[in-house]
Amino acid sequence: MKHILLITGAGKGIGRAIALEFARAVRHHPDFDPVLILSSRTPADLEEISLECRAEGALTDTVTADISDMTDVRRLTAHIAEHYGRIDCLVNNAGVGRFGALSDLTEEDFDYTMNTNLKGTFFLTQALFALMERQRSGHIFFITSVAATKAFKHSAAYCMSKFGQRGLVETIRLYARKCNVRITDVQPGAVHTPMWGEVSDEMMALMMMPEDIATPVVQAYLQPTRTVIEEIVLRPTSGDIQDE
Repeated sequence: MKHILLITGAGKGIGRAIALEFARAVRHHPDFDPVLILSSRTPADLEEISLECRAEGALTDTVTADISDMTDVRRLTAHIAEHYGRIDCLVNNAGVGRFGALSDLTEEDFDYTMNTNLKGTFFLTQALFALMERQRSGHIFFITSVAATKAFKHSAAYCMSKFGQRGLVETIRLYARKCNVRITDVQPGAVHTPMWGEVSDEMMALMMMPEDIATPVVQAYLQPTRTVIEEIVLRPTSGDIQDE
């Protein structure tokens, strides 16, 4: 039976690396036959990663969607229900951030961050967990952050959103354990992704790369269904990059 997987924010950064790592797993795991549903806001990015995943032997299905838009969330979940009737894995990777001094953050910065990281993540998870609950199987990954448990001075809204995601993780576990659904919270430290903008060579040398996060995510999914890796914390060897 095919594995139906949805990866949000699949066009760039960690989501892109996770999609490609799932596609590469096809060669090493004969029983793993995935359909990768790749979603992001940018069609060109989706087309590029879809071609790369197909070159590795995985089937793909691309859906342009912005999870901060509830119309897009409903359209994405309806697409999965109508075309596949099930979902085996949801990777809640789509996330945004606005950064700066506490006094400089605006209402627009707050809404931009919360509408994706909290509202969109909540309602997409709610809809797809209902499918998993009925089928009594599935795996949900939340790509949160070390900022879900540790505050950073110039990341007030971002930390608030990630602390909130962790609240959802812990709550949904209470439901998931009753219906054989696995929940994994992935907390990366500093990863070189477009969210950081331009960084110096010196800083880049201290950061992790997206593929460093993708490998343990795929390994966690491929564990026997009797086993769940509940939490994955990854930091640069030199520790967190501070924002003093």
